[in-house]
Amino acid sequence: MEAASLENFSIVLPAKNEAAALQVLLPELRRNFPQAEVLVVDDGSTDDTVTLCRRHNVKVVSHPYSKGNGAAVKTGARNAAGETLVFMDADGQHKPSDIPRLLEQLGKGYDMAVGARDRSSQAGVHRAAANGLYNRMASWMVGQRVADLTSGFRAVNAAKFRKFLYLLPNGFSYPTTITMSFFRAGFGVAYVPIVAPPRIGSSHVRIFRDGTRFLLIIFKIGTLYSPLKIFLPFSLFFFSTGIGYYLYTFLTTHRFTNMSALLFITSILTFLMGLVSEQITALSYKDSGD
Repeated sequence: MEAASLENFSIVLPAKNEAAALQVLLPELRRNFPQAEVLVVDDGSTDDTVTLCRRHNVKVVSHPYSKGNGAAVKTGARNAAGETLVFMDADGQHKPSDIPRLLEQLGKGYDMAVGARDRSSQAGVHRAAANGLYNRMASWMVGQRVADLTSGFRAVNAAKFRKFLYLLPNGFSYPTTITMSFFRAGFGVAYVPIVAPPRIGSSHVRIFRDGTRFLLIIFKIGTLYSPLKIFLPFSLFFFSTGIGYYLYTFLTTHRFTNMSALLFITSILTFLMGLVSEQITALSYKDSGD
């Protein structure tokens, strides 16, 4: 791997009340990567996160109130000094020993390397099933295998990452957005298998509160990458239904009904919405190249 990747990178940890995990994680990061900048983004914590960071001589940037995991990631990207950014959770689920493996992929020419969790590393059966669905959907959209769409453990070229800050949401779906943005812009994305140990402390994700947001990820995948791939199947469905209904009414009553006309019009409008959305998406990425 390239020496520059090891000598000039920042480790960014979004944290909200993760003092228990940081007490173990920060000394390990300092011991294993003394040359790296370690930046903790305190997302409105009410525990000893800030005090702990200062005790370990770690740079900390604090939000006056909790803005969300994605907002903390964006703050970290804006304040980090390294040419390469390593994002990892502050809850102990990501192992520092995996960082060199991610950086190695950037040294091979990739623009982003993602730590891909196996099924045993998922937090429950429901999360594993949901992530599996997201991965298959994303793989179909981009035409390449996406091993872990929602992993927050990744190393990335800082300059290219910052090009997409305006697209990133403030919530928990930032990994989806940045992954699809990189694929859409033609940047190289690599996946590195990892094993994620159980988190320290309780999760900030709530099933009922965040479940709807995660379901919307499926639609976000399509609108971020290629909206026409989402709209076209619906358009074909309405068109096929219109043809079928027209044949039925023609054979039974020998006439063209208003319902057939409505189905055909809906098919055309759906296709046109997809076409316009495709052009808007292309404009969103027009300045993302080098």
